Amino acid sequence: MMQYVTEMFSYPFMVRALVVGILLSLCAALLGVSLVLKRYSMIGDGLSHVGFGALAVASALNLAPLTVAIPVVILASFVLLRLNESGKMKGDAATAVFSTGALAVGVMVVSMSTGMNSDLNSYLFGSILAMSKEDVAISVVLAAAVLVLYVFFYNKLFAVTFDETFARATGVRTGLYNSLLAVLTAIVVVLGMRMMGALLISSLIVFPALTSMRLFQSYRSVIFSSVVLAVVSFVVGMSISFWYGTPAGASIVVVDMIFFCVSSLAAWVKER
Repeated sequence: MMQYVTEMFSYPFMVRALVVGILLSLCAALLGVSLVLKRYSMIGDGLSHVGFGALAVASALNLAPLTVAIPVVILASFVLLRLNESGKMKGDAATAVFSTGALAVGVMVVSMSTGMNSDLNSYLFGSILAMSKEDVAISVVLAAAVLVLYVFFYNKLFAVTFDETFARATGVRTGLYNSLLAVLTAIVVVLGMRMMGALLISSLIVFPALTSMRLFQSYRSVIFSSVVLAVVSFVVGMSISFWYGTPAGASIVVVDMIFFCVSSLAAWVKER
């Protein structure tokens, strides 16, 4: 066993992927609990498709992918939030419009610039080889910033998650903290889709939270359990990917699904 672990850590690209992936798993698990409870869980899927379109355009123009995708996805998160709050377009409808439109633009740009090749697969399904040293540096800094902001504003985010109306009545600036939640989610989505892919990154946000909610009732227990499950799922999934040559993103999601099924079965047995 130790031989396999040593071999895995002997490859620089695996070390980079594990460092970034563990940090992103922490961020995604923390944000995922609030997003699921607020019924914003599909925003991750919509933003990932917007990110795919932005990455495709950046690639076609020979620009740095992350420096283009991050501001575009943050802007999209603000627009989605405003549309949902204004009532002009329901949240699920707005997400569907953004996700399908951005995905179509991304596919068109990739097919016209480089053709339907490995670049498209890399953006859609992720690739651990896509993580350059520059990407790792940017990802570590931004992921650390997300963790710091989440911890610093934990009480406010807790308030707007459970009872936004009451929080507003007590003087909490709910619009500001909803915007903060959307921005942090946008950053995590963009950073994670380079490894997980546009089609799979939302699972990193949703599965740990849903699994933990099957097992625990208190908010803090769910948060702690989500973080542990997210990190364990990522490490196990990456190990499977390395040993058996399976796609990293898909391997991580399959492990998440196994944990979710086991927790659902445990909850069902407990209720009997």
